[in-house]
Amino acid sequence: MIPQESLSSAARRDRLILLGVLAVVIALAWLYLSRMGSAMTAAGGCHAAMAMPSGRSWSGGDVMIAAAMWGVMMVAMMLPIVTPWLVALFDAARRRDAPAFQEAGAFLVGYGSIWLTYSLAAAASQLLLQHHALVSHDWVMTSPVFAAASLAAAGLYQWTPLRDACMAHCRSPFGFFLTSWREGRWGALIMGVRHGLYCLGCCWALMALSFVFGVMNLAWMAGLTVFLLLEKATAAGPWLSRTAGTLLVGYALFVLIRAT
Repeated sequence: MIPQESLSSAARRDRLILLGVLAVVIALAWLYLSRMGSAMTAAGGCHAAMAMPSGRSWSGGDVMIAAAMWGVMMVAMMLPIVTPWLVALFDAARRRDAPAFQEAGAFLVGYGSIWLTYSLAAAASQLLLQHHALVSHDWVMTSPVFAAASLAAAGLYQWTPLRDACMAHCRSPFGFFLTSWREGRWGALIMGVRHGLYCLGCCWALMALSFVFGVMNLAWMAGLTVFLLLEKATAAGPWLSRTAGTLLVGYALFVLIRAT
């Protein structure tokens, strides 16, 4: 029998490996976005691989390139947010002497599949908006009316019971696993999908504001990531949600008034 001290030491080592891998992936995603943003700036706000003149029909390749960009954005922004869930699941698997890395990986695959689907939808929306000249070549919404409507919709959504219900499942990994636990790798995959749906329900409207503030606006991405972490992990979360909703509606009115 392996001494309990050795098991604890091995568990700590494996957790550090998990956190290290996640940190490297997150860092690489942010580095890629930073370099892509710099390339866009150097090219005068138009990345050659993504430029699409308004009116030109887009291909499946265009969607895949845009989806890859959105996918990296989701990794950079959402992987830090899901890390506490991965660590909690990993620790639970270690205590059960289950394959912890495999279960954590299965959970991440399920969670990531939801955000990959969102990335595809966001990429198609981006190219469709650009096709109709509603988004510029540097991926910022050109219509003040559409921008104001997007801001108001996201702000009002912060106050809805649906978002509150989704957020209730996203504040604590322990509460989520207590009510949604499933055994094994397939169970971890299903839990990942379920948590991803709740997370999508919390974040989709705020993520969509990238079209207003700039799809490659790194300051907006970093600020939103920090906001979502604070909203989900602190006792001030409900207050932050309502405050952000009010500010977004107010900013929508400002954008609309300024445009008239």
